Amino acid sequence: MSTTSNSTLQAALGQELKQELAITRRLLERVPTEKFDWQPHPKSMKLGTLASHMANLVGFLEISLQGAETNMAALKRPDAPTTTDELLRHFDVNAESIQAALSRVDDATFHDVWTMRNNEKVIMAMPRTMVARILVLNHLIHHRGQLSVYLRLLDIPVPAIYGGSADEAPQR
Repeated sequence: MSTTSNSTLQAALGQELKQELAITRRLLERVPTEKFDWQPHPKSMKLGTLASHMANLVGFLEISLQGAETNMAALKRPDAPTTTDELLRHFDVNAESIQAALSRVDDATFHDVWTMRNNEKVIMAMPRTMVARILVLNHLIHHRGQLSVYLRLLDIPVPAIYGGSADEAPQR
């Protein structure tokens, strides 16, 4: 990521998100439809559930940009994808939507607090910079690590992430 010293927070987050979304998509492309129900351990998420969760994570930043608070009980949850193609379409729509939403806000918006609630219960309240960093980027990167292990255990080639992998040379 190359930003200048006068780069806006919005531009810097946009660049970082674009890079992380591209890496994430490469992993999601490797998830085979016929293995959606596979899980490495009874306490682990199923592969399809994990991949679907990752496809939805970027939506939290967009949701946080729509108002000062969000009642999660009132949100309609998207249907879980049942194929790799559906998963990738869902991810692509979310990735495009968040990039568009980011382009419409200024830095001051990222310093405002957003509250996530379930009806009357506050789940969390944090500045949108933290939503972007913790709830979206860090959370996505964490699950990418899980997904790369799932792929390895299924003997599916793991794509390069931050450099090469045992299966693929670094992306240039």
